[in-house]
Amino acid sequence: MATDDDRLKHPLAQPREDHQGKPKRPLPPGEQFFTPGATGMRKAVERRSAAPMAFLFTQVPRWVTPAVMVVLLLAGFAVQSWLGGLAALPVVVFVGWLAYLSWPSLGVGGKLLRVAMLTFLVLLVATRFGLL
Repeated sequence: MATDDDRLKHPLAQPREDHQGKPKRPLPPGEQFFTPGATGMRKAVERRSAAPMAFLFTQVPRWVTPAVMVVLLLAGFAVQSWLGGLAALPVVVFVGWLAYLSWPSLGVGGKLLRVAMLTFLVLLVATRFGLL
């Protein structure tokens, strides 16, 4: 098991600089990014998600992703036509993606909360597209 000192010495945990010389945020410390023993689809999704996750958490200001998701969700609520469903669809995909990645580490309460959230969002999108 890695100690805190070992994690801080890791090259990815060190502050980096972007092309303009400004320091970038270091990657968050942790034991592993990937699920231990993952095979098949989970392993493929985790590997393909590594670059977008690193980009979202290190290159984009912290407030951008939640702000964009809130604006899209509010548009989904406000617009009663298929355009509202189209606006809320990226929120469903993003929340589903994060739920899938975090699923192995969640307890029963966390899993129920994610299922409820995704059900609500899918129903919102379905009503906007006129499927319900």
